Amino acid sequence: MAAAQGHSSDHSDGNRGTEKTAGDRVDPTETNPAPPAFRRAVEGLRTVKLRPEIEVDPTRPPQRLAPYAYALEAAVVEGEEDLADGRLVLLHDPAGHEAWKGDFRLVTLVRAELEPEMAADPLLPEVCWSWLTGALEARDLAYGEASGTVTMAGSHYFGGLAERRPATQIEIRASWTPREGPAGVPDTGTHLAAWCDLLCQIAGLPPSPTDPGAGTTSGAGVVSLPQRRGPQQP
Repeated sequence: MAAAQGHSSDHSDGNRGTEKTAGDRVDPTETNPAPPAFRRAVEGLRTVKLRPEIEVDPTRPPQRLAPYAYALEAAVVEGEEDLADGRLVLLHDPAGHEAWKGDFRLVTLVRAELEPEMAADPLLPEVCWSWLTGALEARDLAYGEASGTVTMAGSHYFGGLAERRPATQIEIRASWTPREGPAGVPDTGTHLAAWCDLLCQIAGLPPSPTDPGAGTTSGAGVVSLPQRRGPQQP
């Protein structure tokens, strides 16, 4: 299984810290050290082991959301098809953030293409949101101030693209405040694992034998979308 990777950004210098990946031996914040709590939170993201269907790549973090940021992008891949993809960003403000009610914030975008029969379900947005909160709770994660949107967008094709069948994509944008541990650092590795549970669920993969609740009564109610082709390219 692959370990998570990512890019780190220290905003005390606009471009510093964006060129190193997690696999590098030199820490991307060594030339301009980030707070110890942020560095430990990032290390938690770097060392977590993920399901083999998940491919993780570094991506440039946002530059203006917080003084410090670290970003990952991931895709659920079966064969050569992307079944779902997403982005996870860890934000840190050592001074605290009133809206977050904490020093850390996790921000995510998750996308997948739906089969037409699934797209017709009017309750699907509520179900997808419950998958996010359920994934966090299944791993006994404490969090607060969760907010977000679930959007469904349909595409119909015409002219030279008329042979394509209609497609519907679902998109989850969300953020939440991970509760900090005794050392002032959240359990970012487990938050990443929960986020990957959501990514696999929306991709239609069955639960892994190592997933929380797999094969138990608590996991009996977990329902994934049917497996499907990856998002169509224009």
